Amino acid sequence: MDDVTTTAEAASILELGTQKLRELLGREWDVTAQPEEFSKAGDNGWDAVLRITSPGEGIFTELLVDVRTRVMPKEVADVLGPTAMLVRRVNRNTRLMVFAPWLSPRAQDELRKREIDYLDLTGNVSLRVPRPAIVLHTQGAEKAPASHRPASKNKPMLTGPRAGRLLRLLTDVRPPYRATELANHSTLSLAYVSRLLDSLEDQLVIERSGKVVKHVDWQQLLRLRASTLDLMHQTRPMGLLAPMGVQHVLDQVAARDGVVAGTEVLVTGSYAARSVAPVAVGGQLMLYATPDEKRNVLIAGELGLLPVSEGADVLLLGPWDSSVLHRPRKYDGAWQVGLSQLVLDCLSGPGRMPAEGEEVLRYMARDEDAWRLDTLQEAGTYRNADPGTDPTSLF
Repeated sequence: MDDVTTTAEAASILELGTQKLRELLGREWDVTAQPEEFSKAGDNGWDAVLRITSPGEGIFTELLVDVRTRVMPKEVADVLGPTAMLVRRVNRNTRLMVFAPWLSPRAQDELRKREIDYLDLTGNVSLRVPRPAIVLHTQGAEKAPASHRPASKNKPMLTGPRAGRLLRLLTDVRPPYRATELANHSTLSLAYVSRLLDSLEDQLVIERSGKVVKHVDWQQLLRLRASTLDLMHQTRPMGLLAPMGVQHVLDQVAARDGVVAGTEVLVTGSYAARSVAPVAVGGQLMLYATPDEKRNVLIAGELGLLPVSEGADVLLLGPWDSSVLHRPRKYDGAWQVGLSQLVLDCLSGPGRMPAEGEEVLRYMARDEDAWRLDTLQEAGTYRNADPGTDPTSLF
């Protein structure tokens, strides 16, 4: 049981989790929690003994259950991993299992690496027992339910423009660097940066030596950030039809050097992903423009686009923060969002876009020298102004 789990909470999670296992295994199997052990919660590093008995022969296995309200990847590495090793040393046939309301994909990965079984109440389950032979693996919610998103003043969530600003900087620039340097270049408060770095360390996506960030797992960092986003919801796209075709629109944007109706316009989504990782053809052309709907109407008019309620082949997206437009890149004459922003947009987009985002990640991993910077000075300083009219104005 973790520090913030009350006995009542633990009992509820254990009861609901036990019931879910019964449903998965079927009526013939006997699944029972041992209340006399549960009453000793926390004394041994687990909260209950769960006995699973097979039908017919009556062969049973016992699982030591650790009940938690939240499971951070760092807790898996620092606390649950050593406990699981100790359990196996005492009895190689006894396993540790974690019950929780919800487990993030990264926490699940870390648990599986350490051969720790788990179950969350949204349906994420992994259980492998040799005798009686049990292999269960089901998928539940990939994103935390609303009820499992507690606001914390000490460790901020990875949502919102401020977090995106810092996470892109961590991705785009190789460490080492300190929180003070990151705060200066992201124009965020030192207190906020320090707290967010604590959260990222809990998620095992950064490593620090003292106050210095020494390593950033930028691929997992981008996936983690993208899991909190919904591109279509946050950008409020304007749907448009291109009578002369999408390529004509791209040519016009390139001819204007990325400035249309006095507004900076950047390509993102499938068309930008295709420039570095061609996976498929077609799809909607997505252009970051402005959050101002009236200005977007002017942009659409200059590009010869027609508003439509259905069947749009061009979307004008409203950037929610100037950092979305930071470090653009040019391809075939058209300005595109930076690669780290492109990954975030694709992974949080609809349809096949997440698969395209993974392809862009693979491209980036093959040659970090082609896009990743060595110093924060090279990345420039974010500005808090409204998105400008010059693609280089955010450096």
